[in-house]
Amino acid sequence: MGRKKSHSSAKSKHPTQPKKISSVKRNEIAIQCEKLFRLCSEPAYATQSWENYLEITAVLEKVKRLEEMKISTTKRSTAIEQFMKWLNDDGANVSGASIAEFPGYDLGLKAERDLSCNDLVLEIPGKLIFSTETAAPELITLQNDPLIQHMPQVALAIALLIEKHKDNSKWKPYLNILPTTYSTVLYMTTNDMIELKGSPTLEAALNHCKNIARQYSYFNQMFQSNNNNQVSELLRDTFTYEEYCWAASTVMTRQNIIPSKNGTQMIHALIPMWDMCNHEEGMITTDFNTNSDTCECYVKRAFKTGEQIFINYGTRTNCEFFVHSGFVYPDNEHDGFKLRLGISKSDSLYNDRVALLDKLGFTSATTSFLLRNGSEPISDEMLAFLRVFSMRKIELDHWLESDKVFDLKHRDCALDTIVEENVRKFLLTRIKLLIANYPTTLKEDLALLNTTMTPTRRMILQLRISEKKILAGALEYVEQWIKA
Repeated sequence: MGRKKSHSSAKSKHPTQPKKISSVKRNEIAIQCEKLFRLCSEPAYATQSWENYLEITAVLEKVKRLEEMKISTTKRSTAIEQFMKWLNDDGANVSGASIAEFPGYDLGLKAERDLSCNDLVLEIPGKLIFSTETAAPELITLQNDPLIQHMPQVALAIALLIEKHKDNSKWKPYLNILPTTYSTVLYMTTNDMIELKGSPTLEAALNHCKNIARQYSYFNQMFQSNNNNQVSELLRDTFTYEEYCWAASTVMTRQNIIPSKNGTQMIHALIPMWDMCNHEEGMITTDFNTNSDTCECYVKRAFKTGEQIFINYGTRTNCEFFVHSGFVYPDNEHDGFKLRLGISKSDSLYNDRVALLDKLGFTSATTSFLLRNGSEPISDEMLAFLRVFSMRKIELDHWLESDKVFDLKHRDCALDTIVEENVRKFLLTRIKLLIANYPTTLKEDLALLNTTMTPTRRMILQLRISEKKILAGALEYVEQWIKA
């Protein structure tokens, strides 16, 4: 379990029910949604992904202008008080922590007493955990919808909107404490996104934005149709792109996996109060007690009274944190640089290479690997793939017949010198090209850290720096390998 991080001022305000969008605007939105769905459904090659993103963004800008609604708001400080009362009234044990504002983090959890490592700090009963089992029973009317049925995160996002726009929802105290905006890629401008040029994270960010836009257009068309299911009736007048971005970002940044009520599967859920914790590396100390139907959170280290309580969100790269959680962790020991490797179908030895890769357990001729932080940036799997990629016919024939094929994953595997030299030369050239893809150098980016910029631009800068440090470390590793 684990995750969350959003950026929303403690003074930000939470919306109440908006006014309805006029039928004239709804008709124009429907036209734009048809166009949007088409743009998001067409396969786009990597070389066309940026142009596709710009087209999608242009349509979304029109949609947002048409959907713009003035709404009344409530102070979030009031929401905190009501939220804490709601937790306590329904049996949560949160006596060891409170919600407070922290510089650079907005809201987080504050220790209300000195806490030692492994002290129990939060107990959240199952009835307060937001999931499709505990909230939005109206979703049953969409149980056969393919997105709701096969994409649990999407189902949870729609459940949030159902409860948000339902009169007298028991979840209002929780919904009102949630941020009104996030720092995920869904909220970034095209000028922000272009700062990712050269980064493998750009592709992941563009794909995510495209997927969310497609889901929005899909549900908008569903809710505006003559379908009279309960969900459509409830969301028909309130569903907007910005509302869906909010719901999707809430799920992305705060979702957790817990056992279902019958214990037969793991389901996606939001855990109130626990999801206010920010990330720090260390032990994962959250568990779900099935006997008591309670989420239990133990502190991963000692915290003094008044200090911010952190938890570990799990093993993720900064690319994953950036796209799905809206932050970058500069000292992420689990960080990695995504490197895609593949065998060209025009290679005369393509079939032999693919056959050997199959023996090694690779399921595709094109595979993504991670260049890692630390003294060993190249994994055993990547090394084996590169060796197959670099072999001549004679080596391929030998290893296809060998019963010791997994020796190719060992550093000290006995191979012809020319194969190992080809592996090193390929890596050296590839890493240098990856570094050259960035418009700026690592040195220039480090200097930019001392300048004034928006929080989003600083986050992108931190991401680029983390990626370039990995590439620099990998380059040094290969250069030393060549000299050895």
